[in-house]
Parts: sequence; C-alpha cells; structure tokens
Amino acid sequence: MFNDAPQMVSETDVVVIGGGPAGATASTLIAQKGYKVQLFEREKFPRFHIGESMIPETYWVLERLNMLPKMRASNFVHKHSVQFVSANGRQSAPFYFADNKPHECSQTWQVVRSEFDLMMLNNAREHGVEAHEGVRVLDVLFDGERATGIRIQEPDGQVRQINAKVVVDASGQSGLLMNRMKTRVWDPQLNKGAIWTYWEGAYRDTGRDEGATVVLQTENKQGWFWYIPLHDNRVSVGVVAPFDYLFKGRGTHEEVYKEEVERCPAVRDRVSNARQITGHFATRDYSYRSTKVAGDGYVLIGDAFGFLDPLYSSGMLLALKSGEMAADAVVEGLQMNDVSEAQLGKWGPAINQGIDRMRRLVCEYYEGFNFGGFVRNFPDLRGKVTDLLIGDLFTDKVDVVWEPMESLYPEGKESPKPWNSGTDPAVAATKHHEMVFPDGQKP
Repeated sequence: MFNDAPQMVSETDVVVIGGGPAGATASTLIAQKGYKVQLFEREKFPRFHIGESMIPETYWVLERLNMLPKMRASNFVHKHSVQFVSANGRQSAPFYFADNKPHECSQTWQVVRSEFDLMMLNNAREHGVEAHEGVRVLDVLFDGERATGIRIQEPDGQVRQINAKVVVDASGQSGLLMNRMKTRVWDPQLNKGAIWTYWEGAYRDTGRDEGATVVLQTENKQGWFWYIPLHDNRVSVGVVAPFDYLFKGRGTHEEVYKEEVERCPAVRDRVSNARQITGHFATRDYSYRSTKVAGDGYVLIGDAFGFLDPLYSSGMLLALKSGEMAADAVVEGLQMNDVSEAQLGKWGPAINQGIDRMRRLVCEYYEGFNFGGFVRNFPDLRGKVTDLLIGDLFTDKVDVVWEPMESLYPEGKESPKPWNSGTDPAVAATKHHEMVFPDGQKP
C-alpha cells in the first residue's frame, strides 16, 4: 500500500475529487458560500470526453454557476429539439422544447466536452476554487466510518495529505469510493455498449433544426444511433446496442460500426458525403448506480454515483443536478456543523426518483415505444413527453404518461420492471467499465 511515513498535511473545508462537470458544479456552488474548496483532477485539461448533448433543464444549474454568459459567447451549436427516426425510416415531428416551455431555458447546446469542461473548471477557479490538475488521488482517509480527507500524489511525485470536513467524490466512472465501498450495482436491464466516431461535412439540417439531436433506430431494431451536430462542421455519430450483440463474436470496432451504419439507411445517407476524422471509440456497461449517495463526511456525485443509458442525453443533467443538490446539502451541513450521512445524503431520494423516471422512458423505447405513434394516439400528452425530454424529472406531473403508454402495449406485454439500485448489493462492482481509444487518438 502507501508509505505511512509523515507527509505534508494541509487543511481545507471541502475536497473534491475530479474536475468534470459534476465536480466543477459542486465546488463552485460551495465556494460561492465562502468555504475553502480544493479540487483535484487526475488529467490535464482540455481532455477528450464523450457526452456532448445537453438538455434544457441544465439551464438552471448553469445560471447558478454564472456560466450562461460564457455559453452564449461560445461557438457551441444551439439545440432546440430532439427527433426520432423509426426502424422503417419514418421520422417523428421534432419535439421543440420552446413550444412546450416558451423560455430562454428551452434553447440549449451541443458541446465539445474538452472545451466545455475546461470552461467549467476555469469558472470554478473564478469563484474561488483551488483547482489542481495532473494530481492523482491515492486514497480517501477515514476515521472509523467518517471520511476525513484524501492522500494525493503531485505531478512531481510528492505525496501530500489534505484534511477536510467533507470529501466530494466526483471521480467519474472509475468510482473511487463506489469501488472501495463495493456499492456499485449494474442495471440488470440496460446492459448496453456503444461505438462511435466523428465526421466532418455530414448532413445537417438548417435553421431551427440545425442543432437537433436525432435518434435513429436500426432496421433490425437491435440498436439505435445518436446523431449530434457540433461546431466546426463536425458531427458525433454513435451506435448503442446490447453489449453481447455489439461486442461478442463480431469483428473490430470499425467493422461492427460499418455494419450497423448499413443497417440504418438514415444514418448511411447522412454521412455518405462526409469524411471520417477520427478512429472508432467504444464504451461498455453503461447503466449503474451506487446503493448510497453519501456517508459520514463524504458524498458521491455525477458518474461517481451513477450513470444512465445515453438515449435521452440525460448524462450532463444528472452530473450538474447531482453536483448542485449535493453542494446545497454540504453547505447546509457545514453551516449546522453536521456532516453526517443523513445530512449529506438528504438529496438522494430526489435524484433517484428523477433517474427512475428517465430510466422508465429509456426502457419503454427499448421495448418498442414509438414517440410518433404515442403522440398520434394521445396528442394532449405531447407536452408531458416533451417535459421528460427537457429533463423535467423531479416532479410527479410527468407521471401521467405511463398509464397511456401501457394502454398501447400488445396483449401480454408488461411494463418495464422498476429497478432500485439499493436492493441488490451482491452484484456491486462485478463488471468493468471500459473506454477504448483508437490508436491513441482523441478528437
């Protein structure tokens, strides 16, 4: 293990492990309240990351972070809607966010994560966060069950100890504390994987539709493609399908990707005159959650708490929202001198309920739900479906859609089974998430 010899020791109010959107959000909001926050990021920014599409509900967190002026001044493509294309090529009408919620928040962005994440980290610094890059967090320190700080290794190899009242784990899908506590549980129904690449000069809609996310189902209905327009004339195009179907008994990532493009003529046509500008990337085992969001002196946020299948681009919302909710609980706890699990994790039921709503919509899609058909049958519920796609997950007003969905089921079909990540700790940490970069390439 690690050398037990005395190390350099410093003190702070809060340490944050990881400088991605969740960590940057939490650290900024805590620092805004006057607390001393130190953030430690393993990599040097800018760095590549997938997850480029935002949904409108991120607006309210970005507003609290004072990020909106930066977003408006950026080159990021404006996103006004999402559209679905069925296996037979039939397109739904676009779900325009502003038609349902006429407010500035209904225009969001398609971001290049290397640029966006650096903007977020620098914004945290502007709000007083002491952010360090290229620093490895070796361990979280505990006094019994209570987290008391971290041990880090500087780029020059020096090991230091930072004592803190609260440790915020935003370490991403590596899940530092989740793995230590063995609280990661993989979703039993959403065992998916993805292969993607980037194109230059691919087809783009115009006007209001230029920045729309398009979800396109393959002809054999085994998988679907995301189609996300980015600035600099780039488009992110990836296929998602069951893990075994996508990765077992087939060829290279490039070969599988080409086969799946052929199975989706709508994608094939969109990239037919484009130039592929990167190799192929792959990631596996998408959906998981921790059985707990917090413990005494520590809290888990973003991908370090959980991740949901990317079908509806909810990843960035869940990162920012969990960072916001946790930050509020941490600030309140510091004000009351209460950093217990009950205090730091009081937002857990709300975030889980929101994830459960989006997960239900994901499962419905994989089990045959058709957006166009649903709206034709229930035109009065178009707004509620749009609410879900906007990311309005933390209210029960959207729950009116589930019973009408079930009324369209074929005979014998049951509704998707709910999944409570806290009920099955026996399978925690039994799988490995992997992202494969082609020949060292990063877009």
